Amino acid sequence: CGPADHNEMLFSGDGQSVQMDSIKSGFVGSQVELRCIFVNSNPPVKISQVTWQKFLNGTKQNVAIANPSLGVSVLPPFKERVTFKQAAVRHRTPSLEDTTIMFSNLRLSDEAAYICEYTTFPAGNRENMVNLTVFARPQTRMTLTTPTIVARPQKRKMTVATCLSANGKPQSVIKWDTRLKGEATFQETQNANGTVTVRSNYVVVPSRETHKQKLTCIVTYNNERITDSVVLNVQYEPEVKIEGFDGNWYLDRQDVSLTCNADANPPVTVYQWKVLNGSLPSTVEILNNSLIFKGAVTYELAGTYVCAATNGIGTRTGLVQVNVTEFPNNPPPGGPEIPQEQHNAGAVIGGAVGGVVLLAAAATLLFMFLRRRQRTFKGDYSTKKQVFGNGYSKAGGLPAHPPIPNNLQYPDDSDDEKKPAQIAVTGGFEASERDFDGDAEDLKRPYFTVDEGESRDYDERTLAFQYDPETEIADDMVSQTDGSVISKKEWYV
Repeated sequence: CGPADHNEMLFSGDGQSVQMDSIKSGFVGSQVELRCIFVNSNPPVKISQVTWQKFLNGTKQNVAIANPSLGVSVLPPFKERVTFKQAAVRHRTPSLEDTTIMFSNLRLSDEAAYICEYTTFPAGNRENMVNLTVFARPQTRMTLTTPTIVARPQKRKMTVATCLSANGKPQSVIKWDTRLKGEATFQETQNANGTVTVRSNYVVVPSRETHKQKLTCIVTYNNERITDSVVLNVQYEPEVKIEGFDGNWYLDRQDVSLTCNADANPPVTVYQWKVLNGSLPSTVEILNNSLIFKGAVTYELAGTYVCAATNGIGTRTGLVQVNVTEFPNNPPPGGPEIPQEQHNAGAVIGGAVGGVVLLAAAATLLFMFLRRRQRTFKGDYSTKKQVFGNGYSKAGGLPAHPPIPNNLQYPDDSDDEKKPAQIAVTGGFEASERDFDGDAEDLKRPYFTVDEGESRDYDERTLAFQYDPETEIADDMVSQTDGSVISKKEWYV
């Protein structure tokens, strides 16, 4: 089919006319009718000859001639393809009012303007013209770029299908319909005969997901819609997954197994099982792609199981970590119950551990309490024995060898009490209230140095330091952390 034909009638001033369609069209290889009818006048004129001509690029070429005396003549290259529709035109006494011709097996080269010219007497020549358009329906096809599409680890893009609309006039429009996440490229080629070839390639990264995906090419040509589809056949390495371990393998459980499932194209031909850092249990049986564990579950079954699946493209592995517990995590309904003795044993162990923890915590708290109480005791230190730091009192004379305290410490309670204290020193000089001068400067000092002693009327005496043996503390005395002692009676009274 082509554009709608338009009728056109050409009238002369004396009443004759030639009726023709202004536009005609047809496809290559089809047949088209070019109408030409002469409308005579009254009185009628004599038709001497009818000539069909092809008018192209300003040049006329005769196609067919009908002459009452000479008959019908069709010139090459139209001889085999052009005929007059009305048989009366070919009679010995022809009727030439209707000289419509039939154009068969149209060619692209037939596209042109065609003139139908009547030669009459005495009116002269009368003519009209029709424009013939020849369309070329494209040859459309869709093909896979290669019969085998392989998904590679590099994930490179490749052309998987080509949609071609060749030698179309006018040119076609190509679109793609698919769920694939790819992209299309387009190319147009102008041919010498006036047709156009359109090519479109579909590019995608082959993968397991693209396998068995449908790819449809849609060609729109001259209000026609042409579709063609292919299903991708993508080959890829096995995708391995081990099933069967539910996270609840416990001792004495029966009928457990592992299955190596592999999604692969082409199918897997070889399955291989192994255990990381170990060997397969002695109770296992390999059956096709499964491991069947005979008997009850034992700790021997624990480990990391690896399955390697191989097909024509490559080998991939999958693994699963199998853990074995003493008791089931979630006992199945109606399944074997755990013996009461096991429950009791667990309770006894748990109670013992809890008791040890509680006793340890109590001992720690008691120790910290007593320690803190000892450090924070505040008593009456008025009865503490005071000894000067230099080992002698102000009232007493200077001994030849003044003793030095065995232990000098300072209480932390207040500044007033920061005076040296001696613990039960034998042979030392004890200070009494009558010996002290409250205003004496020496009493305000916590201790004397040797240099200071030499500068205070001791001339060249040298203090000799000696350590007396420790004496036992009376039963009613309590030693304090600051080095002093206090009477128990004074403490508790």
